[in-house]
Amino acid sequence: MDTSSGLGYTGTTEISMEQRKRYHFYAAAIIAASALIRFWFVASHQLDLVQDEAQYWDWTRSLQLSYYSKGPLIAYIIKLWTMVFGNTELGARFGSILCGTGVQAVLYVGAAKIFKRPKAGLWALAVLATAPLFVGLGVLMTTDSPLLLFWSAAMVCLLAASHTKPDLEPSRASQSAAEAPTWPFAVYAVCMALGTLAKYTMLFAIPLALAFAASASLKTGLPRGYWRKLLISSLAGAAAGLLPVLIWNMQNDFVGLHHVTRLVGVEHADPEPFFHLKHFLPYFGAQVGLLYPWWLYFMLAGAVGGLKKIWTRRSEESLASKRDLLLIIFFLPLWAFILFWSTHTNVYGNWGAVCYPSAALLAGLALENCWRSAGRRLRRWLLGFTIGSCVLLALVVLQNSLPIPAGLNPANRLKGWTDLGQTIERVENDSFSNPDNVFIFSSNYDLTAALAFYAPGQPRTYCAWIDRRMSQYDLWPGPVDKVGWDAIYVQKRYQDQVDAEVKQMFDHISPPIHIQTEHRGQPARKFTLRLCYGYNGFWPRDAQGGF
Repeated sequence: MDTSSGLGYTGTTEISMEQRKRYHFYAAAIIAASALIRFWFVASHQLDLVQDEAQYWDWTRSLQLSYYSKGPLIAYIIKLWTMVFGNTELGARFGSILCGTGVQAVLYVGAAKIFKRPKAGLWALAVLATAPLFVGLGVLMTTDSPLLLFWSAAMVCLLAASHTKPDLEPSRASQSAAEAPTWPFAVYAVCMALGTLAKYTMLFAIPLALAFAASASLKTGLPRGYWRKLLISSLAGAAAGLLPVLIWNMQNDFVGLHHVTRLVGVEHADPEPFFHLKHFLPYFGAQVGLLYPWWLYFMLAGAVGGLKKIWTRRSEESLASKRDLLLIIFFLPLWAFILFWSTHTNVYGNWGAVCYPSAALLAGLALENCWRSAGRRLRRWLLGFTIGSCVLLALVVLQNSLPIPAGLNPANRLKGWTDLGQTIERVENDSFSNPDNVFIFSSNYDLTAALAFYAPGQPRTYCAWIDRRMSQYDLWPGPVDKVGWDAIYVQKRYQDQVDAEVKQMFDHISPPIHIQTEHRGQPARKFTLRLCYGYNGFWPRDAQGGF
């Protein structure tokens, strides 16, 4: 089916005030329903915190200018909402609910108010409300949640500033004579700063914004002062976002910089051939799964159709041209680069997340025009895709209430932390003469973080540096004040061996205790506990100081 022709439609047909209100009502209903579903999912304890969420929560107990692997914003967001809801899953995740709602609202306003395509905005909301990527980021409190909000707002501001009279289609000459408004650039600068504090990926918005400005200048012209204000706001926003991160890295031997360069494959601990395909297929498969193949198809179809129409569109159709240029530039180049980079190094499935707000709008434009020009049979397919997405969303949201075998429920590998915490409490009380003098530790940072949240009383937990890369826990003190205490050592899965460094720490260590946790009566993750007696003060550190 051909969806590319849709982007040739400029979207300037008249829409009555009654129609406009109806579209806004539908959009508000979709956004509100999505937010309520996510709130219920979190508040009713359908899913334990994933380990990264627990780590970010643990950071809130030591607020700093930055952290080893990320900027500081996520810790401050979680801190704010735990002050309201307590140190609970709702407190830790409430910021993600708000960010997901904000992304939906910003993109719909961009489509309805600036693009003048409220129907396309509704289709985009269908994508945002059902695609696993956006649903997950509206529930899980990760750095991508605030990043997508500020990225989306910055992108919409760039278009708002490029078109001084969005209700009209002014000529190129009148566009160049008008002064670019200042307020979109002020908001853009704030978004750039906050987005950078959330995740360094926000900095990619600057070259994309410059590419959009250059393309729009050639194709349609830009208001007077656009380039000057764009450069000033980009530099000011990036500087404000990077300053606390730079200060923290200067105070900590630039360990965060080394971590980022190693993670993206610029530095390699063990050199590999530059190109290999062992990571490419898993990454691309993750993109298909995170977006559903049909939504990804419409994203790509919208981008291809837009490219075909940009250079054939009349110069007076400036809003449509700028719209398509902006959305395509903020989608395809970075998306293609990350896909290419997956042939060089391991690329996580969420790395391309910032590409998809603009892609959702491209899909919305393509879906609207496909629906407008389609026959009855094709419309049934489009409805089927939408209904199917909603059904799959319901299966995810209600998976604890459905008779899904534990072995077929992939979410079970994320569960079991609450049960583990309760088990540790029983072991502390039953196996140690002085439960108050028992500390908990692991050799995995993610396990250490989850234990900090779910162990009884949410104690300070510790992460021994044994055969792994550095983490934030290695920048904090170990249990130096707990000589003579006992401890519980926690390992992932069932383990029969214990590291020599752990043996060196204690007078005596028990045989392994294998724990099969449960979540709502279903088997979840497996762990191994070891009871450790008589801590002697030795704390392992990485001998090579690796990052």
